[in-house]
Amino acid sequence: MTPAHSDSASEPQPAQLSEADILARLGQAAFSWDIASDALTWTAPAAAIFTDIPAGTLAKGSDFAALIEPHRSVRSDALVQALQSGGTYRIDYGIRASTTAPVLWIEESGSVSSGPDGRPLRVEGIVRINNERHAYHEQLLKLSQRDPVTGDLNRTHLLAALAESIEEATRFRATFAFMVIGIDHLSRINDAFGFDIADDVVADIAQRIRTRLRGGDIMGRFSGNKFGLVLKNCSNDDATVAAERFLAGIRDEVIPTKSGPVSVTATIGAVSVPRYARDVNEAVNRAQEALDGAKRRRRGSFSLWRPNVERDAQRRVNIRVTDEIVTALNERRIVCAFEPVVHANRSGPAFYEALVRMKQDDGQFLLAPDIVPVAERLGLIRLVDHRVLELVIAELAASPDVQLSLNISPATTMDPDWWASIESMMSAHPGVAQRLIVEITETVAIHDLDDVRGFVNRLKALGSRIAIDDFGAGYTSFRNLRKLGVDIVKIDGAFVQNIVHSADDRAFVQTLIDLCHRLDIETVAEWVQDEASAQLLQDWGCNYIQGRLTGLASSERPWLAAETSLSRRAD
Repeated sequence: MTPAHSDSASEPQPAQLSEADILARLGQAAFSWDIASDALTWTAPAAAIFTDIPAGTLAKGSDFAALIEPHRSVRSDALVQALQSGGTYRIDYGIRASTTAPVLWIEESGSVSSGPDGRPLRVEGIVRINNERHAYHEQLLKLSQRDPVTGDLNRTHLLAALAESIEEATRFRATFAFMVIGIDHLSRINDAFGFDIADDVVADIAQRIRTRLRGGDIMGRFSGNKFGLVLKNCSNDDATVAAERFLAGIRDEVIPTKSGPVSVTATIGAVSVPRYARDVNEAVNRAQEALDGAKRRRRGSFSLWRPNVERDAQRRVNIRVTDEIVTALNERRIVCAFEPVVHANRSGPAFYEALVRMKQDDGQFLLAPDIVPVAERLGLIRLVDHRVLELVIAELAASPDVQLSLNISPATTMDPDWWASIESMMSAHPGVAQRLIVEITETVAIHDLDDVRGFVNRLKALGSRIAIDDFGAGYTSFRNLRKLGVDIVKIDGAFVQNIVHSADDRAFVQTLIDLCHRLDIETVAEWVQDEASAQLLQDWGCNYIQGRLTGLASSERPWLAAETSLSRRAD
């Protein structure tokens, strides 16, 4: 019996795949392009890849290039660059068989050789369909350009569109409106329902605005609660009509959310471009300025930016005063004047209030009412408060028998640098803290009760006392007065100056003094101008008085004069 044996030749062998077959399985096709004859030769699967494209179109390089978009020159440009950098290239482009056919996105890589003249002569390469990759890149591009909540342009691309619109309007002498729409009190919705509900509100309002735009108008999300609109060919009258259309669309119907219906309003500011805004910065700033003006007058309204001589003049003054304050700080021309706060029985000063002054080049002084409001409005009050603190601590260190008070602005109460300074100075000058009184305004106490209570406790831990200045101007509740734990209440002079003639003022001041006594809080009456007022205050038990009757502020050290006077009397 013949032994069994295997005959490899009799077993079926795997078919040898050609390069064209391999490419076909990978969804690719190879080509060779003779540039001189424009002949384009493809491997077998080319027709399967380029569906709906006639075979004749695939036979010539120029015919195939005519299908390429968005830029037909992408291949020729790549070939020229390839010759300058090693002969290889890789490009992406789309082709479309007809205007109604879908775009096929192609990734092409290849090698190019040149002729004696250095120009491209022959190209050999591979193409493959890459619609998925293109869709991915399109999604990334969309995410980079669009706001994820509303799907509208994000701020960067909105401003880029605004810049293009300004250039176009300037070139063609056209006019458009740039409009900023702000959702009113969106933070309240965040607090009440959560950020996800606020996002639903933003998306719903964006949709309401979008449906009321005309063709060619541009919309984007400017910030968290604001949208920016470029309204083409829009006059001032047109902008007013459009704004009312947007406002009505937002306020007239509640917004359904998963937490229940929400009702919101919006406020709008706009500027005519390029008439009143020559660049992006001016357009944005003036539209927002108009928005802020509308909010101050009435939320839910519209305001169009217009030139304002008084506003522009005030801004020039602000610029000048800012420079003057900064220069005065640098040149140490911010100084203090000291106003006595005396015992109600006129036995002598209890302490002195340090008031800021700014010495001018001509030797005259600007008073606190001329400096503080401007410094607060322009964001310079923090620097001024730091300087006054330095001056007051230096005076306390130099005069161990004197007590001084200083006023600080609301912003300074939460300034970590101010705290670092005062703690450092207290450590450097033991005993100074106990002779320092820090005055805060009643307005601060009303709006930030918990924060101010922490501020009061922290200062008292250092050994200083706290006074509420201008008490009565803001109508702080007596319960809050007790919670704050302050040491001194300074009664607003507006109630004190007429106590001789006004029964209402007398009742208020007397009641306040009595209440403070019950809470173990000392009182200072401001703006005391005559003996009759002083006597009433003394009779009611007011601890201290301050004003024209007891002496105005002096840039000299009044306690030195008082010491000299006492010394002379002793002699």
